[in-house]
Amino acid sequence: MDYLKLIIQIRARLNLSQSDLGKLIGVSFSTINRWENGKSIPTKKHLCMLENICKENRIEVEEGK
Repeated sequence: MDYLKLIIQIRARLNLSQSDLGKLIGVSFSTINRWENGKSIPTKKHLCMLENICKENRIEVEEGK
């Protein structure tokens, strides 16, 4: 799974800022920013949290975008 696309799609679909998403999963806005820019990667724990947000909100990650 491409976590960059996952994060961007979650934020877009739920209309969340990087700060808002960070608060949801317990990380700072700068952590979300580093993930989106490919400067670091989410831990397995945080990937699971992101996947759960997708399931709860019926967000399907579009691989082609």
